[in-house]
Amino acid sequence: MRAIQSIIESVADTDATVLIRGESGVGKDLVARAIHAHSTRRQGPFIKVNCAAIPQGLLESELFGHEKGAFTGAHRRKAGQFEYAKAGTIYLDEIAELPLGLQAKLLHVLQDFRFARVGGHDLIAVEARVIAATNRDLEQALVRGEFREDLYYRLNVVELLVPPLRERREEIPLLAAWFLDRFNEQYGRQKQLSPDTLARLTAHTWSGNVRELENTIRRMVVLADGEQAFESLAERGRNGNGHRAAPASPVPASEGLREIARRGAREAERKALLEVLERVRWNRAEASRILKVSYKTLLNKIAECQLASPSRRA
Repeated sequence: MRAIQSIIESVADTDATVLIRGESGVGKDLVARAIHAHSTRRQGPFIKVNCAAIPQGLLESELFGHEKGAFTGAHRRKAGQFEYAKAGTIYLDEIAELPLGLQAKLLHVLQDFRFARVGGHDLIAVEARVIAATNRDLEQALVRGEFREDLYYRLNVVELLVPPLRERREEIPLLAAWFLDRFNEQYGRQKQLSPDTLARLTAHTWSGNVRELENTIRRMVVLADGEQAFESLAERGRNGNGHRAAPASPVPASEGLREIARRGAREAERKALLEVLERVRWNRAEASRILKVSYKTLLNKIAECQLASPSRRA
């Protein structure tokens, strides 16, 4: 992370647009906040917009505001997040989820440093630094036509790739101590971690990265048996008793080619569904977004494939 810290210090006092990339949970938010905190805009607001969490029909109004009467329900003028970020930083998380039409408007905003509210004509100057982040492969999104190439290059002035926690294990004790102090203060506890627990934390794979570590330390502070629960989890991982997808069933001798193809498709669908669910730690809303199916369809597929979350299997 020293390289990232060096880049943060180099770009913080400029207004260069920064694109932060990395797996889910690696700490992209922390990097964005560090850039803001080291910048000349640190006295101004830090405004975060999660582009994946806001319905597409409302996202333009959320970013740029709207005038009274711009659409049904617009009973008064509303400022957008770009206006609220004046003299500060606007952080566009999950930028790859931005609809193509809105990508075009954002491109013009980054080029001209001006925008108009929805339903308005007056141009408003952009007086905020823009930082964007994504956990998706933008190059693949470009190939599929899901992300504008011109916006990609406009955002990617400075690229920061945040490595997963498993590739920077030396930071785990420091992060664990920081989270421990924070949660002890928050919950009025005086929890301490044993050397054995610290060793297990450092050796753990952390597929959920910093976010998973944060939640693990929170549980250890809040629950009396938090350390024991993590010890059991780590032990299961070492013994290879973690959940695995069911092996493919043998092909019946009488099964025809069409039946074999159907069964293979079902098994591939089940495996892909399980991989996505485990990647997002069984956050079904997030999984339905990644798989581009409705929440109801996802639940039906989970039932059809006879999958169960770890909490229900316990």
